[in-house]
Amino acid sequence: MRAWVAAFAVLLAGCGNKPVAPDWQVEAHGALERYEQAYLAGASRAADAEFRRARDALAATGQPTLVARAELTRCALQVATLAFEPCTGFEPLQADAAAPERAYAAYLAGQQAPADQLPAHHRAVAARGDAAAVAEIADPLARLVAAGVVMRSGRGTPQLLQVAADTASAQGWRRALLAWLGAQLKLAEQAGDTEGALRLRRRIALASDGATR
Repeated sequence: MRAWVAAFAVLLAGCGNKPVAPDWQVEAHGALERYEQAYLAGASRAADAEFRRARDALAATGQPTLVARAELTRCALQVATLAFEPCTGFEPLQADAAAPERAYAAYLAGQQAPADQLPAHHRAVAARGDAAAVAEIADPLARLVAAGVVMRSGRGTPQLLQVAADTASAQGWRRALLAWLGAQLKLAEQAGDTEGALRLRRRIALASDGATR
């Protein structure tokens, strides 16, 4: 599981010290990983099913923090694919969430958040908010999430869009790639770059071929 998901999805740190992990941890961990991959690939029905499975396993513990982290995982993936929707699943859990969860939710919403409360991947982006800070993130998914946050904050640049599109392309994440190519296309059309727009439309058509709905 990606480092940012590990920080905000399930509390698996330290589970290696136990001879056998509880069933809910195993179920939630695997389901969240499968959800992540299905969502990024654009397999919406499979992603929804895996998220429900993970959330149900976490809810069985009666621990709001665990469920809040799963909801933040979903919100982060939406931001990574430029789906800037309210984080409605987290909102009912916010009152019982700790400071890091609330900070991460604010960060994902493009709002100011205390950098020291965020996962290490995102602290420089929260402080600087530029494409260079995003490009420095080693983990590809955390890089895409950060790029989405910068876009949502109204600080998107051609350089940022290129970093994000290249990241999604390198990982073969169809949903993410189509979102970022679409953002690039809009920018090219606004700039009157006819040749660039045509090239992007061809890439979008190619990436869309055989897409799972």
